[in-house]
Amino acid sequence: MHSLDATDQQLLALLRHNARESIATLATRLGVSRATVTNRLRRLEDAGVIVGYTVRLRPEAETGGLRAWMSIAIEGNDARRVSASLLGEPAVQALHATNGQWDLLAELQVRSLPELSQALERIRLIKGIRHSETSIHLETLRAGGV
Repeated sequence: MHSLDATDQQLLALLRHNARESIATLATRLGVSRATVTNRLRRLEDAGVIVGYTVRLRPEAETGGLRAWMSIAIEGNDARRVSASLLGEPAVQALHATNGQWDLLAELQVRSLPELSQALERIRLIKGIRHSETSIHLETLRAGGV
């Protein structure tokens, strides 16, 4: 596992807030050179700490499509490799480690049933996945609040 110093942690926090922030802006906010930011990003990517960059949409900005949850059981101790592969899958919107029968819970977002089928096919081919179960989101009965 890669050891993160305070600068790495601050850099990751800035990227979580805005992964499209320019190298120059990140350098200014961290008080380091652009070369330092570039080198740290490369090192964090090479070490697998940063496995990708993504876009987050407001829920109301998502137009149509299907949402599903995929519960995943992993063989042996392949969790890290399987997680990295899942984070590279375009349909995976979020990935959660869990306890109990399932090791991971993947939130999937696709436009159609055929697209969901293709995503599930790709995911099931990931080496290290022992078993999975997928549930399609039909309706939200209650969300947040009291």
